[in-house]
Amino acid sequence: MTAPESLPELQQCVCDLLPRLRRFARGLAGNPHDADDAVQIAVERALSRASQWRPEQGLEPWLFGIVRNAWLDEVRSRRRRGRVFAPEEEGEHVGHAGVDAHSDLLSVEAAMMRLPEEQRAAVALVLVEGLSYKEAAAALEVPVGTVTSRLARGRDTLQRLLGGNR
Repeated sequence: MTAPESLPELQQCVCDLLPRLRRFARGLAGNPHDADDAVQIAVERALSRASQWRPEQGLEPWLFGIVRNAWLDEVRSRRRRGRVFAPEEEGEHVGHAGVDAHSDLLSVEAAMMRLPEEQRAAVALVLVEGLSYKEAAAALEVPVGTVTSRLARGRDTLQRLLGGNR
């Protein structure tokens, strides 16, 4: 992606990245509604703070970092309020252990949500979104080696959760 030189170009680049930003946010939040809220907050922040973006930083890592920070802000806010709401549909299968519950447990999405947040973010950025380790490190504000180790642990855990041979 070429570096935008004006606010309209930045807006277009952000629009082009929306599907990837939403997918990343879903990986973090595990809930499409929360993910959409995080992306909306991130887009607003990115556009209102466009002057803070530095071309040498790369647009994708900057935007993914803003999404991550927006989600972390939401998680912290919920903890302070002391209430985290689960979607209504998650209560539909309480007490019903069956084939559907077992297949849900083995799904990739369910396995991803069982990863620690740090590993889930690394897996989502590198394996799902295709960012380089360097770009993911910039988005997560950690060293490249940290991304590498989180990704390795995340892959191992996913393979174990999904029944893969190791």
